[in-house]
Amino acid sequence: MRVSLLHFISWGIVPPTPIAPPPGTSPVDDYIEQLRRARDDGFAMVWTPQLWREPDLLTLLALALHEVDGITVGTGVIPIQFRHPAVLAQQALTVNLISGGRLKLGIGMTHPMISEGMYGIPWERHTRRLNEFLDGLLPLLHGEEAKATGEITTTRIALDIPGATAPPVYMAALGPQMLEITARRMAGTMTWMTGPRTLADHVIPTLERCSQQTGQRAEVVAAFPICVTDEPDKARALAGQLFELYGAQPSYRAMLDREGLAGPADAAIIGDETTVSEQLDAIAALGVDELCGSVFACTAEDDARTRKLVGTLARSEDE
Repeated sequence: MRVSLLHFISWGIVPPTPIAPPPGTSPVDDYIEQLRRARDDGFAMVWTPQLWREPDLLTLLALALHEVDGITVGTGVIPIQFRHPAVLAQQALTVNLISGGRLKLGIGMTHPMISEGMYGIPWERHTRRLNEFLDGLLPLLHGEEAKATGEITTTRIALDIPGATAPPVYMAALGPQMLEITARRMAGTMTWMTGPRTLADHVIPTLERCSQQTGQRAEVVAAFPICVTDEPDKARALAGQLFELYGAQPSYRAMLDREGLAGPADAAIIGDETTVSEQLDAIAALGVDELCGSVFACTAEDDARTRKLVGTLARSEDE
């Protein structure tokens, strides 16, 4: 099992923590420094989401991956409703060209609060929307002309970006239909707020069943909030603040309900080194391809302990 980091561009939408950058810090400069730190800590892979209030992620990655070598970054994830497939293909191919092939492209469907509430785009017809988006995106990523006329999205264009290679495409797929499309058409899924029982009983079996039909295997990248600490109650309370928003989103709420969890804080992996290691070993035993840790902490000491443990696991996988 590979081990990676999930790193947000900033903590601007959540309560500040002792490990957050000082007020006034440029999110661009901070991200580049954090990416360099992750590489030096032994991580080969970092995933970063595109949140609605933050800088444009692919623009940031074009600079960050040019500045920092020796590490791959995945977009975990970019909502598809707000970008045309041709535009996203142009951006992804350009970043992959700049970085020498160190981009993984994660996409998703976002949530009603964002799609409808902020952008006025209906959050519906998910299967058709995703398939039509991929009909345009995937040929363009592989240097082919897109000839896709759809009911929601039409893409009829060719790109010319010499030397660019296609990044692997991952989907934030949780429901059965999204998982089936992922297994048929993409490299894998990236999960969040999805516990081990749900991974074992729902996500992995669904992908495996579809993979048997297609002959290609889709990976599972499972992301969890992680904190190594001797004060688990305080860490759990902080997790409740940091990740509260996710419990109100229907797709994540469904995964929490499957797991029998009251809220996002209960999905976090919290405890001392032994406790956290045992939980991570149990997740690895499920057949997950990559464990992605979102480090959070109440103190700088706990942050260092968490990064040390997760970094040790990442280095051991590379040896």
